[in-house]
Amino acid sequence: MEISKTIDRFFHLADNGTTVRRELRAGAVTFMTMCYIIFVQRAVLGSEPPMGAGMDPQAVVVVTCLVAAIGTLIMGLVANYPIALAPCMGENFYFVTVAGMTVNGMLVGWQTALAAVFFSGLIFLFLSAFRFREAVFESMPDSLKYAISAGIGIFIALIGMQRAGIITVNKFTGISLGNLHDPHIILAIFGLLITSILFVRRVRGAFMWGILITSAAGLIMTSVFNAAGMNITLIQYKGLVAAPPSITPIFGKIDIRGLLNLAMIPIILVFLIMVLFDTVGTLVGVGTQAGLLKDGKLPRIGKALIADATASTVGAFMGSSTVSSYIESAAGVADGARTGLANMMTAFLFLLAIFFTPLVEMIGGGAGKGGLLLPAVAPVMILVGSLMMKSITRIDWSDPTDGIPAFLVIIGIPFSYNIAYGIGFGFVIYPLVKLVSGRGNEVRWLCYTLGAVFLIYFAFLLH
Repeated sequence: MEISKTIDRFFHLADNGTTVRRELRAGAVTFMTMCYIIFVQRAVLGSEPPMGAGMDPQAVVVVTCLVAAIGTLIMGLVANYPIALAPCMGENFYFVTVAGMTVNGMLVGWQTALAAVFFSGLIFLFLSAFRFREAVFESMPDSLKYAISAGIGIFIALIGMQRAGIITVNKFTGISLGNLHDPHIILAIFGLLITSILFVRRVRGAFMWGILITSAAGLIMTSVFNAAGMNITLIQYKGLVAAPPSITPIFGKIDIRGLLNLAMIPIILVFLIMVLFDTVGTLVGVGTQAGLLKDGKLPRIGKALIADATASTVGAFMGSSTVSSYIESAAGVADGARTGLANMMTAFLFLLAIFFTPLVEMIGGGAGKGGLLLPAVAPVMILVGSLMMKSITRIDWSDPTDGIPAFLVIIGIPFSYNIAYGIGFGFVIYPLVKLVSGRGNEVRWLCYTLGAVFLIYFAFLLH
């Protein structure tokens, strides 16, 4: 009874009209909706270049679980919000593109990419601690904010279509439709259909269940093929439980020296901008759903941003791409979560997942020719991309000084196969078209600064 009272006082359960049982149950729901990131992160960071970052896949799985647990705990204990954290979708793909970049003839590599994430986290922590974050956020034009989200959504969907095998390389047109008779692609299409059905039916943990059902179907299909004497492996059984692998191959491997190049400055800024927009958007969105906003403001937002920035900085040192708040926390809020106690359950389940690395390896490992296909995970990538497209409706397309830069960002990200380049297109063009239209006073100083930085970046960019 005394423990219950202590928990109530610490998390202010009564003040928020909730209970211990409700919070713990809702925390489990949040985990169910976002644990797909474990499989996706292994597939994205743990795959070989150019499709992945080339990091140790088993270490990536463990670090993903650890940083998600640490970030979620910090948010729950410091800010008392039911908002979980994990490596971000979108930022992880940007991380891969940065790791595969060549700057002044040298490959950036994942170690330097980790250093960029680390320093962007430190800058975010500084901005959060000294209240500069509002000025940074307000300086960004809304049209570009929405365009970045939509562009990344298309990019993620494109990568998902490629990893499903639905879209493939064509030497004449660049890309074209894959062989739809390929069993790997058939399995991926099945996964896309079943996951879509679960999602539109509002099944909690739809993405995770979609991955598991598709994986089970892949195991069955593999058994049938083997019984028929056909050497086709869609999903290979590798066990369920095992001792956690070592994280030493990626832990603390940040390469600070690789950042000593002017061309890396825009990359750090892009990491910063992405996590800033993701965090603020998620906090406001989930906070609104939970009824936590007071007079249009979110109490303790400073603590929440500091928790977010700390998690991202610690995560980078441990070997993870950007860590931030997850919009999937809204599922837990819908189930009754109102305080940081829900985060305690979510964090515990992420720690428990560390012991299921063979399952993650089985589902998130590559298949098909070259091991580049991910029939169980690719459908989730495609659907996450679709969710990120809703922001496109908020762009004022009737104003060409907003519409043109936004359009260049949206098409620039997937067409250049690089998030930084696409964002750079928008930030270079936006202040220019505003100036020539006689509306240069609508552009904040930071936007002019970013435009100049990107212009210099493109001028000195070498492949």
